[in-house]
Amino acid sequence: MDIDIDFCNRNIALEKFKHVSAARKTDTGMLAHNTGIYVHNIPTNPITKLSNIDYKEAEKRGYFKIDFLNVSVYNGIKDNDHLLRLMEIEPIWELLLKDEFVNLLFHLKGHCDILKTYRPTSVEQLAAILGMIRPAKRYLIGKDWTTVMNEVWTSTESSDFAFKKSHGTVYAMLIVVQMNLISEQLSG
Repeated sequence: MDIDIDFCNRNIALEKFKHVSAARKTDTGMLAHNTGIYVHNIPTNPITKLSNIDYKEAEKRGYFKIDFLNVSVYNGIKDNDHLLRLMEIEPIWELLLKDEFVNLLFHLKGHCDILKTYRPTSVEQLAAILGMIRPAKRYLIGKDWTTVMNEVWTSTESSDFAFKKSHGTVYAMLIVVQMNLISEQLSG
């Protein structure tokens, strides 16, 4: 199980309760996982304050990691009502064909060529693009929309990183919010 929680500033949230940072095993030893924490007892290195167990092994042993993610898009959100309004506005999808605009966007920076090829016009299509730019699904780039939509969310035996449909959809919606926020700021 993988739980991700997005924060404007994860450090403020982490100050609120006791936690142990997850660790990842590397060739040189254990390093801090970029975002993962445990909020329950897990064996901890008293010097590094990291989990003694690699996060993958910890999951096999029944420990539950939560990823606290910094998402700077939220910096421009005034309040919950503002966020909901930005979610409800149909974005100007044609903006995804402009390199300078795409390079401002969460997860899409540097992927304008793919956006120009597929020209997404819905959250579902944008989510599929986010899935395709992950290593495990890169083979789909250049395939037709039908093939992409049939295969982008299927499980893979590959050890390469892939998005689950839930992650892709949520991040696509966040990109819509960011698109609308940028448009709002430029027109305001």
